[in-house]
Amino acid sequence: MKLRQALPFTILAILVLLLPSCFDNPNYPDEPVLTYHSFTIEGDSADLSVDFTDGNGDIGLSESETQAPYNVGSYYYYNLYVQYWEKHDVLGWIPGKDLNGDSIIFKYRIDRILDGNKEKALKGNISVSIEPIFYNPTSPNSDTIKYRIQLIDRALNKSDWVFTDPIIR
Repeated sequence: MKLRQALPFTILAILVLLLPSCFDNPNYPDEPVLTYHSFTIEGDSADLSVDFTDGNGDIGLSESETQAPYNVGSYYYYNLYVQYWEKHDVLGWIPGKDLNGDSIIFKYRIDRILDGNKEKALKGNISVSIEPIFYNPTSPNSDTIKYRIQLIDRALNKSDWVFTDPIIR
């Protein structure tokens, strides 16, 4: 008889313990975390895709967010940086340079990513086009390249830099 009376409480206790696992309540760090997803060549341009997580969900900037530190001319006006790298036969991986000797960097301003009106942990994918040309046609080292990517959230938290896999053209 005591077993019959304890059974409902045991089932209830098991449900209370298991029910929270049915709901996705991610616990990501506040800094964006990137992982390389894919690189797809489309003629001379390419599409680059990275996966991300962000604990406080403050990824992206709206068009109206142009006050400091997001003002034009500020490093934080853009929130996704993609640096071009080349494999040198002797030196290994080196930043690719343009004709002026400056590093080749593609800068993007990713739109604000919101889930309803509430900022919360986010997990997703960001894809950008690298155009008009994804490699440096003036470099003798552009046969094997890769990209280094960093994402910055609105709190100015920066992800670690991640590299694509080597790209052989």
